[in-house]
Amino acid sequence: MIPNRILISRTDSIGDVMLTLPMCVWIKKQYPQARLIYLGKNYTKPVVNCFSIVDEFIDWNTFEQLPSVEKLNQLKALEIDTIIHVFPNKEIAQLAKKAKIKHRIGTSHRGFHFLTCNYKVNFTRKNAKEHEAQLNFHLLKPLGLTNIPSLEEVNKMTEFFSVPSIELPNNLTIPTKKSIILHPKSQGSAVEWPIESYIRLAEKLAQNNWTVYFTGTENEGVLFRELLPSNQHIIDLTGKLDLTELIVFISKVTALVACSTGPLHIAGFVNTHTIGLFSPRIPIHPGRWQPLGKNVTIVVNDPMCKECGKKNKCTCIQKISVDTVFHKITSNN
Repeated sequence: MIPNRILISRTDSIGDVMLTLPMCVWIKKQYPQARLIYLGKNYTKPVVNCFSIVDEFIDWNTFEQLPSVEKLNQLKALEIDTIIHVFPNKEIAQLAKKAKIKHRIGTSHRGFHFLTCNYKVNFTRKNAKEHEAQLNFHLLKPLGLTNIPSLEEVNKMTEFFSVPSIELPNNLTIPTKKSIILHPKSQGSAVEWPIESYIRLAEKLAQNNWTVYFTGTENEGVLFRELLPSNQHIIDLTGKLDLTELIVFISKVTALVACSTGPLHIAGFVNTHTIGLFSPRIPIHPGRWQPLGKNVTIVVNDPMCKECGKKNKCTCIQKISVDTVFHKITSNN
């Protein structure tokens, strides 16, 4: 198999997309002549655009609104010879088969792939011990991959991520030292640390001459904005930055604290000190979802939590103390 036009299909969230990008590095090194096209949701496009390995982005949100015949015609017009279904999507899998894409790769753990994919890779994510980025590499076995890269090797692949050259809003000045983003919410993608703990952490940081920025969507800001203390060193930026601006902003601050969510992964890629708050429960544990990067600190309350060990829903992440997180921030800066 010598692919020339490869479509990577992953139409889910920012963090998932970022952990898919390293596999693109292997593809380009193995097949430098190939054009690499990424199919994703429109709101993840700024992230993919930062990764120089990817040649083109296709907006699934726009694509899926087209009439069926037009979808098929446009997919054929891309002249794709290989599609990798990183995030299984039945409609996309059916379209790829109808478009007669020659090589159609997907996991064998989706029933519809038995009817739509001609390369079915036998691996499972549910109870896997490998990192999510490593798991994605299994799908490259039909392209010749023989060994799954180590996490250290995958981390090196983040170097192809480049921060956009844009100006931030004029009223946003960032101290060169002791500036930090607290990103409390995850749009439901993770078990979250309580907002009350983020606020106490913000107050303690402000007392120690840190400038603290709260980020999130407008809808997330509505949930906690009124609870933020009135302090010139604590600044609410929820709903005020688009994703490209947020990427640039994250690259300029000293540190970022969040649970397992998109901005945490962005911070890892741009080498900002990244403090991730996690539950040890499978499959949401840091071994599977910790951010990639060279400046990452993981905080878990109790790695041996009995409830998490039983895979029961557990709130042990809420027991992570403010002092513990404060120490992780300040000991590195």
